[in-house]
Formats: sequence, C-alpha cells, structure tokens
Amino acid sequence: MGETKFLAAAMAVGLSGIGAAYAIAKVGVAASGAIVENPKLFGNTILYVAFAEAIAIYGLLVALLIVGG
Repeated sequence: MGETKFLAAAMAVGLSGIGAAYAIAKVGVAASGAIVENPKLFGNTILYVAFAEAIAIYGLLVALLIVGG
C-alpha cells in the first residue's frame, strides 16, 4: 500500500514537469517572436512563462500532499 503512494507522488511530479516543459517551450518560442516585433511586450511575455512554470509547482505541491497525507 505504501509503494502506491510514492508512485502516485512520482507521477504527479513527473507528468506535471513534462507538461510544464512543453508549455514553457511553446510559450517561450511565441514570446521571443513577440519581443522581436515589439520590445515593450517583454514584461507580459515573462509573466506568461511564469504561469506555465506554475504547472510544475502545482505538481510538486500535490506530490507533497500525497506523501504527507
């Protein structure tokens, strides 16, 4: 029973990390293109990348709740 808890936590971190990496890759490419066209958009595009990275942080929090609870 204890092994499934750790497997679930590992899957939560792993899958959310993969999803965040994919999102950051897509957003980063679009953000760099937007910054080349209009440098004033730098702050907004960095914010979008931060939102994409939040996916990985949510996965880590879920894993901590699974292991701790």
